[in-house]
Amino acid sequence: MAQKEVSKRDNIMKWVKFISFGFVLFGGLMWLIIGIFNVDIIGGIFGGSGSGFSRLVYSLIGISSVILLTTMLMKVFNNEKKATRVAKATK
Repeated sequence: MAQKEVSKRDNIMKWVKFISFGFVLFGGLMWLIIGIFNVDIIGGIFGGSGSGFSRLVYSLIGISSVILLTTMLMKVFNNEKKATRVAKATK
């Protein structure tokens, strides 16, 4: 039963990472368009960059970047711990 729960949790995290990646990619492209053409598409669609829905989209993009950053750092630190354990074991 525990194996099934771990699998379900891993599946949910895969979807969270996938959606976060989509938001971060979308946000990066929006910044590219703002930088090159000085056009805020999100603000233009939803009534300005200060509107509630625009702020929600911007917040989701920011939260997504934090999620991806933390998962990336956790993976890096876990690999460093494994490498340290392997190095100690081979001595």
